[in-house]
Amino acid sequence: MSPFTGETLEWREPQRIPLTRKSSFLGPMKRRDLLRKLAVAPLIALGSSSGAGVSKSPLKIMMKSAWGSDDPTKAAFPFLHGHALAEAGHEVQIFLLGEAVSLMRKSVASSVVPVGWPPLAEVLAKVAEKRIPIYACGACSRARGVTEADLSNYGAKFGNPSIFVAMVEWADKIITE
Repeated sequence: MSPFTGETLEWREPQRIPLTRKSSFLGPMKRRDLLRKLAVAPLIALGSSSGAGVSKSPLKIMMKSAWGSDDPTKAAFPFLHGHALAEAGHEVQIFLLGEAVSLMRKSVASSVVPVGWPPLAEVLAKVAEKRIPIYACGACSRARGVTEADLSNYGAKFGNPSIFVAMVEWADKIITE
């Protein structure tokens, strides 16, 4: 008996309809059209964006990294990418923390050679030449024996939480590598 209408209900076996390629929900032609449209959608979206990857005005970009000499390629990325972004006309600042601060020591920078890229010492020289500000976490640096003399080789300075917050607030984009 139905609790809603009071009628007596009888059980019926559900009807089973086999789904074949011809009897699928959309049909073969509609499905093909749908798949074609879905495949093209990302390309249409790329083409419709104005400038397609070209920024109209320079961005303020903060690069943050904690990768040290244990992974040379990842350790070099903030400097490689930071330099490339500065070459493209963007304003870049780099903040290092954790193991990454040890890269400011000339002996460490000279020994780091990323896979497929120039040695880190060469990249750091280009970054310093471009005058890209580099900040190394002060507490992290002290714990790893990085001195102000080490930082001065690349025009870098000690950073702290206040400087970190100021950089985050300054930046249009933050890249963590």
